[in-house]
Amino acid sequence: MFNIWFWFLFLVIDLCLATLMYRLWGKKGLYVVIGASIIVANIQVVKTVQLFGLVATLGNVLYGSIFFSTDILSEVYGKKAARQGVWLGFCAMALMVIWMQLGLKFIPDISDFAQESLETIFGLMPRIAAGSLIAYLLSQHHDVFAFHYWKEKTKGKYLWLRNCASTAVSQAIDSVVFCAIAFIGVFTWSVWLEILATTYFMKFLVLAIDTPFIYWAKKLSSKVISKEEKENLYDYETNFNPFLISD
Repeated sequence: MFNIWFWFLFLVIDLCLATLMYRLWGKKGLYVVIGASIIVANIQVVKTVQLFGLVATLGNVLYGSIFFSTDILSEVYGKKAARQGVWLGFCAMALMVIWMQLGLKFIPDISDFAQESLETIFGLMPRIAAGSLIAYLLSQHHDVFAFHYWKEKTKGKYLWLRNCASTAVSQAIDSVVFCAIAFIGVFTWSVWLEILATTYFMKFLVLAIDTPFIYWAKKLSSKVISKEEKENLYDYETNFNPFLISD
């Protein structure tokens, strides 16, 4: 029971922090959230816990905040800014993997106590990172595409619909691709299926809970972005300025 309520608390704290980063630093704050989230999520994912009676990996909350951040970028700044966020996250993760793998090659001093723990955490990292990066690129580019697809279909209205419709499918893509690359052969098939099911279920819960935060973040945009910037935030790919549409 502790894991369940603490998971929800963790999720609310994470979304509040992501929204705060946006309030303080706008687009740059969201880029930081994306980079930090993908790195820490791929460290936490090696830890398995019991949630709702099933085996689950950590990292789903932080990974969900990446979709949250790219959806805000898509909504307020347009497709180009969202794609830039996706690629910045990819580079942050790739750099972390390279740096950690090189760091592990150093011969530790006899006084060292961290090598074994680091090898345990980052020993799986190349495979986890490969699965994560491939799944990340596929799912995030789909998310940006689908978000704007639904934005055009609804003529810029129904923010909740494009947030849910784009992210639900994108998270399914991410879960299947990541679990297939990272965990097939690592766990038994029964545990693997549980991890896949709970991974998507957890991400879907994040999606359901983050929708009010999307509206909150959009409302904060009036304080984050100056009047002159609002007038220039016309997305020529989707023909919308989010500040000229009442949702």
